[in-house]
Amino acid sequence: MRLENMLSGALKTGAAALCASVFCAAGQAPEASAPAAAAGRPIKIAMVESLSGPFANTGEAVFRNLVWAIDRVNARGGVALPGGARPLQLQRYDSKGQNEETLSALRAAIDDGAGFVVQGNSSATAAALVDALEKHNQRDPARRMLFLNYSAVDPALTNEKCSFWHFRFDAHADMRMAALMQVLRDDRALRRVYLIGQDYSFGQGVLREARRQLVATRPDVEIVGEELHPMGRVKDFAPYAAKIRASGAQAVITGNWGNDLTLLVKSARESGFDGTFYTFYGNALGAPAALGDAGVGRVIAVADWLPNVPGAQSEAFYTAFRQRYPKPADDYVHMRMQLMVESLAQSIGRAGTAEPLAVARQLETADVELQGQRGHMRAADHQFQQGLVVGVMDRQGAPGVRFDVEGSGYGFRVIKALTPAQAELPTTCRMQRPG
Repeated sequence: MRLENMLSGALKTGAAALCASVFCAAGQAPEASAPAAAAGRPIKIAMVESLSGPFANTGEAVFRNLVWAIDRVNARGGVALPGGARPLQLQRYDSKGQNEETLSALRAAIDDGAGFVVQGNSSATAAALVDALEKHNQRDPARRMLFLNYSAVDPALTNEKCSFWHFRFDAHADMRMAALMQVLRDDRALRRVYLIGQDYSFGQGVLREARRQLVATRPDVEIVGEELHPMGRVKDFAPYAAKIRASGAQAVITGNWGNDLTLLVKSARESGFDGTFYTFYGNALGAPAALGDAGVGRVIAVADWLPNVPGAQSEAFYTAFRQRYPKPADDYVHMRMQLMVESLAQSIGRAGTAEPLAVARQLETADVELQGQRGHMRAADHQFQQGLVVGVMDRQGAPGVRFDVEGSGYGFRVIKALTPAQAELPTTCRMQRPG
C-alpha cells in the first residue's frame, strides 16, 4: 500500500509535528514527536511491515522503535554532510503480511525516492526483498536501495543467500539457539522436550537447528514431539497444547512470534502444562500476561537486550523509552533497532553522501555504542555482531526484576550474558560485491 507523504492539514498539530520526521498514512494520527532539527532535504527510509492483519501489533511496535531512533538522530541536528545537515525521514508501507504486497510497497518506496528499506518481521519476506533488490540495483543503479534488516533471522540470509545490499542487525536464529542452549545445558533435570514452530523458512530452520544443537549439547534429552503449524492462521492452539501435555514433555522450544506465540503459551497454560518454554520472543507482545504466575521461572527468552540488564545506562535507556511511550501496550523496545539507525547515520556521515553504494561500503565497518551497548558490522557477511542475554520470567520486584513487561507485573531477570565474541558464529557467505 503506497502511503501519502504528509498528513492533511486537518490533523492535530502534534501529529503533524511527527510528520516532519515520519511520512504518515492518510487519516492516521500517530504519537506526537519533536520536528527534525536539520533543515536539509530529508534522507528517506522506507519501513515495509504488516500494519494490518494478525501481525499488525508487531509492525506498530517496530514503527515506535524506529521513530524514537530517528528522532534521536534528528534532535542532534541530523546527519552532517558536505552540503549541510540532513534529517532522516521514515515512510510507512503496509505489506499486509504478504510477499506480493511487500514487493508492491518496495516499488512505491523506490518511486518515492527512498534509498533505504527496513524490514524484519518475516524471513520469507526478507528473502523476497533481497532477491528484488539484487535485480533492481543491477537494472537501475541510479536508484539503488539498501536493505537494513532488524528481525528476519533465517541464517541463510547472511550465509548462502548473503547479499551486498542486505545488512542484518539481529542475531540470526542459530546464534539465538546457541544462547538458549547454554541455559538448557545446565538444566540437568530436563529429559524430554517438544519442538513447535511456524511453518515457513524461519520456523523450519529453528526446529532443524534445535535438533542439531540438542544432539551436540544434550544428547541425553529426548525429543518427544515436533510440530509445524500455519503461520498467522491458527486461532485455537488448544489441540497443540493437548499434544504437548500428552507427550510428557518437560520443556518446549519454539521460535514463534507475535500472536502465534501469545496464543500458544496461553493455551498451554490453560491445558495445565507446567513445563518450561525456551523462546526467541517470549518476553513481550502479550506472552507474559498470557502466562501469568504459571510463567514464573518457566519462560526463558533470548534477546540482544532486556530492560533488566544491570547498569545505570541500560536503566536510563529503558526509562527514556517508557517516558516517550507510557502506554503499557506500547512497551516493546529493541536496542538493536536503535543501533541499526545509529549505524546508518554513522555510515552516511562517513560516506559524505546518502548514495546507497557509498553508504554500504561504510556500513560494512560500522561500529556504534548507545547507553553501554555496543555492536559492529562484520563485513564478510553483513551480520551485526553484538552481545546476547537470556532472561527468565519472574514477578516484578523480585531480585533483578525492577521492570515489568507491558504492565503485566512480570519481567525478565538476566540469567546469562554473552559478549559479542561469545555470541559470534562462523559464516559460509561468499559475498559478491559491486565493482
